[in-house]
This record gives sequence, structure tokens and C-alpha cells, in this order.
Amino acid sequence: MIKIGDIVARKSYECDILFRVTGIKEQEGEKEAILHGEDVRLIADAPFSDLVIIDEREKRKRKQKEKELIEQSYKLLRQDYRLLREKSEYEATGGYEAKVDFFQIPGRVLHLDGDPLYLRKCLHLYERIGVPVYGVHCNEKEMPEKVGALLEQVRPDILVITGHDSYSKTKGKIQDLNAYRHSKYFVQTVREARKKIPHLDQLVIFAGACQSHFESLIRAGANFASSPSRVNIHALDPVYIVSRISFTPFMERVHVWDVLRNTLTGEKGLGGVETKGVLRTGMPFRQVTDASYIDSS
Repeated sequence: MIKIGDIVARKSYECDILFRVTGIKEQEGEKEAILHGEDVRLIADAPFSDLVIIDEREKRKRKQKEKELIEQSYKLLRQDYRLLREKSEYEATGGYEAKVDFFQIPGRVLHLDGDPLYLRKCLHLYERIGVPVYGVHCNEKEMPEKVGALLEQVRPDILVITGHDSYSKTKGKIQDLNAYRHSKYFVQTVREARKKIPHLDQLVIFAGACQSHFESLIRAGANFASSPSRVNIHALDPVYIVSRISFTPFMERVHVWDVLRNTLTGEKGLGGVETKGVLRTGMPFRQVTDASYIDSS
């Protein structure tokens, strides 16, 4: 018998995605499970008859494949970071070979996430990459009313608004915002954030989840959003996007493809507009207490 916490897949979709069972309800005499994607930011409902419980061997096999994809993307991101750092060092020293101690202040991130498990995964990756972050688990419906106070408290350079979402053909056409589970709340949250900080280069915003209404999020004021082709996005994709912004000098523009090429989803699931970086370089370097915020050479 399927129970909350089980890892399952849908037979009707050839078991393509692993889900966590987060709730159980009864619909027209048949039990249905509420499903949250294990690695993609998708929420769905499915009858018990369509579900199969994934055994430990299959879970380990898929987790290993997932780990390899994440490591490949991480290595590409670190490679980009090294190139950006070398360029910053050259500019900071005026091209001289003399040793100069300088410091860098990457952009600070405020990450709102509707899924506490995904948030923990994201925070772990932020820490691994070296991005300063303040993470908040917040129900998608509550984000619009909470974002203003959080912006005042954290004063971030970059805001991430994400969680779970999905598009349902039975609820409306693809351009109908009401046909999406959480897109309207993401849109409202972006609008509330832009009331506080209107300029796209003073606060960089990523918004959306799986199958989200991309066009509405961009119109509301997001720099980057999901999902142009209404496909699923990986749980960690927001981290890769904002990390690139965080480590790009504020005098440089980040072109959309430069950001998307190291993500796990790519341009079908993610898009945006060209945006300035937010990293600042200074000198001389002096040891400070907040070592997580300063990356010394």
C-alpha cells in the first residue's frame, strides 16, 4: 500500500520522473496521491492505480545518474568562476604581475522556496559554490505578503522565488494564468518585490518552477524565469543561474545563454533578459570576521 513518504513513479508516463508522496486524498471513490518531484520542481496528482513504488536498487541507480549530471554542471560553473576571477585579478592589478591582495564581494541571495527539502539542497550547493545566501521556506501562496519585509531585512542583490508549479490543460489554455497551480503567486511576489526595488539591475530576480507561466513572470519584472516551453526544471537550476550573476562583476553584462548553458534544463525550461552582474572587487585585503562573505585571493 502506498503511503506518505514513498518514492513512486507514474506508469502512464513510463516512470520518467521520481516523486515523493506528500499527501493522500480520495477522488470519486479512488485514492489519489499528491506528488512532489524528487529532483524536478513539479507537483502532480495521480491515482494509486497509476503509481509504482520504486525499489532501493532503482533509486540508487537514478540517484547516481542524477549526481553525475549535477557534478558535470558544477564543474562547468566552477570553470566559469575561475575565468571570471582571473579576469578580475588582472583588472584589479592593472595587468601587473606583482602580488596584490584583493577581496571580492559576491552578490547576496535571498532564496524563497516552497519546498523545504529543495531549499536544503539549494543551500548546500550555494555553500559549496561560495554564494552568500539567506534561505526561507515559505508556502507559495504566502510569498506575496512576505517578500516585502524579507527584502527590507536581508537587503539582497538577488531574489529567488521558486517552489512547485504545474500546468493543467483541463483548467485552461496555455496562456491562461489560472491554468497554473502556483504561477499567479510567483507573479504577485515579483510585482511586490518590484514595488520595493523597481530597477532590474538593483535587484536581480529569478522566479518560477516546473511549467510556470514564463511570459507573465518576465512582464511582472523578473530577470530570469521558467518555463518558456512549459517543461520541467531541475530543483537546482535557480542556484546555477543566480550563482553566475553573483560572481559576474557589476560592470559586465551577463548574456542569457552564458547563464543557461550550465544549467541542467537549458533554454526550453529557462529564459530571461540580459542583466548586469553584481560582484564587486576591492583592495587591500584585510581579515574580517564574516569570512563567508569575502572571498580572498
